[in-house]
Amino acid sequence: MNPLINLTLLSSMIAGTTLTMTSHHWVSAWLGLELNTLAIIPIISKTHHPRATEASTKYFLIQAASSALVLLSGIINAHLYGSWDISQLSSDLSKIMLTTALATKLGLAPIHFWLPEILQGTPIFTALIVATWQKIAPMALFLTISDLISTSITLTLGLMSIIIGGLGGLNQTQLRKMMAFSSIAHLGWMITMTTIAPNLTLLNLILYISITSSTMLIMHLTMSKTLQNAMLIPSHSSTASNIFLLSLLSLGGLPPLSGFTPKWLILQELITHNLTPLASMMAITTLLSLAFYLRITYISTMTLPPSTTTLKNTWRFKPHLNTSALPLFSLITVFLLPITPMMTQ
Repeated sequence: MNPLINLTLLSSMIAGTTLTMTSHHWVSAWLGLELNTLAIIPIISKTHHPRATEASTKYFLIQAASSALVLLSGIINAHLYGSWDISQLSSDLSKIMLTTALATKLGLAPIHFWLPEILQGTPIFTALIVATWQKIAPMALFLTISDLISTSITLTLGLMSIIIGGLGGLNQTQLRKMMAFSSIAHLGWMITMTTIAPNLTLLNLILYISITSSTMLIMHLTMSKTLQNAMLIPSHSSTASNIFLLSLLSLGGLPPLSGFTPKWLILQELITHNLTPLASMMAITTLLSLAFYLRITYISTMTLPPSTTTLKNTWRFKPHLNTSALPLFSLITVFLLPITPMMTQ
C-alpha cells in the first residue's frame, strides 16, 4: 500500500476514535464510529488474499449494522425526549439497543462470533489493531453511559464473555484465534466493572492493550501464526522468547506480573459490593484462559524442536521489522504490579 494512503487511513482511524471519545452528541459519536470503520476496512483487505477480503466484508457488515443501531437508538431517544445528549439517554428501548450495538462492536458474548474469524483472516499487525485500538471508541461510549445501564446486564455479559473466551481458546491451534478469545475474556472483565467502578475498567483496558501489544508484536516479529510456529520462537531470539513467556503469563493474570493488577482489584471490588459468588465464578472460569496461555508457553519456551539447519537459521530469512514499541509495552507488561498500591491510594 502507498505510504501516503496508509498514513491517511491511520490518521482517519485515530481521528474517528478521538471524535467518538470526545462527543456529547449522538450524531458526532456515530460519525466517529463510521470514520473508524471505513478507515480500517482497506487496512484489513490490503493483502488481496481471499481470507482478507472475507474478513473485511464480515467486519464491514457487523460494524455497519451495529453503527446503525447506535444511530437508531439516538434517534428514538431524541424523538421521545427531545435530547441528542449522550448522557441523557432516557428511553429504555434506546438503552437496550445501544447496549446491544456496543456489545457487538466490542465482540462480547454472545455476539462474539465475528472476532476470531476476522483476526484469523488478517496479518498479525492488522489483527493487533483490530484487537486493541478498535476497542477504544466503543468502550468510551460504554463508560459514558455506564450509570444508565443495568448492573445485572453488564455482569451477565461479562461472565458469559469470560466463560466463552476461556472455552473457545482451549481447542485452537491458531495463535490469532487464541488471542481473539483472549480478547473476549478480557473484555468480560472490563464490562463487569463498567457500572460498579468505571476507573477499574479504564485501568484494565490500558493494561490489556499494553500486554496484548507486547504479545502480538513478538508474534509479528517472529512470524508465528500457529502453535507449531511458536515452537521456533527461541531460534529467532532468546530474548523474544523470554518476553513472550512473561507476556502470556501476564495475560493470564499471574503475580507478580502486571496482568494480576486488574484482576486483583476487580475481585476486591466485587467482594466489597457483596458479589462474592460472582467473583468466585470469575476467578474459577479465568483458569480456562490460563490453560491455553500455559499451553503456548510450554510449547514456545519449554520444548526444543528437532535441531535441523533450517530451523537454526530461520532468522536469516525473515525481513527487518521495526520493534521500537516493544520495549515500552514489555516494561508495562512486567513491572506495573509493584507500584499498584501507589495507584490505588
